[in-house]
Amino acid sequence: MTSPESRVEPATTAVVPAAAGVVFGDRLPLAVRYRDRMAGDGVVRGLIGPRERARLWERHVLNSAILTDVLPDGVRVVDIGSGAGLPGIPMAIRRPDLHVDLVEPMQRRTKFLSEVVVELGLAGRIRVVRGRAEDPEVLRTVGDSDWVVARAVAPLDRLVRWCLPLLSATGRLLALKGASAADEVERHAVALRAGGARVEAIDQLGGDVLGEQTWVVVVSRATEANARKK
Repeated sequence: MTSPESRVEPATTAVVPAAAGVVFGDRLPLAVRYRDRMAGDGVVRGLIGPRERARLWERHVLNSAILTDVLPDGVRVVDIGSGAGLPGIPMAIRRPDLHVDLVEPMQRRTKFLSEVVVELGLAGRIRVVRGRAEDPEVLRTVGDSDWVVARAVAPLDRLVRWCLPLLSATGRLLALKGASAADEVERHAVALRAGGARVEAIDQLGGDVLGEQTWVVVVSRATEANARKK
């Protein structure tokens, strides 16, 4: 029987785009190792679809890493629904000053995450937390956070409902979305206001580096003063 390890795609088969060097700098080798682990073992274990192999750099790794452009130094970041480690692991690779909590409910995914974190030497800065954002234990473990991130987890109204309780009074949720981010915000505007959320900005990131821009919706708790502005 062929072992999973023998079916892993070798690192030499992937061309590293120039943008990866710009985004990761001297930490590029670590990013390459992560991309190759996803392209091989991540596909074998069902965390990444086989068709995504060719798009791992542009659509997944770089798209996630560029999110660190909006983060201050030395903060803790909570990645909700991390899956195969997106966006949290590329963010931690690019920014060694960050501390990242990867929150993921599925055991097979948390096992993969724990393995990758150790293999990349990131165990001191990345913690894997098994559970859902709305679980009381997750709230106790990662709550009162200044920065929460999420990518391809749920529509904005549900995502905000799950993540807002994890934020500190001044915290921010960074929701990675596609080019239709503004339409999604408008579509869920009533639900967001009713849930006590305020959309602060819809930002484009990586336009000068990436072939495909990253859109991020920045959400905070709606204070009484903010609510009057709506």
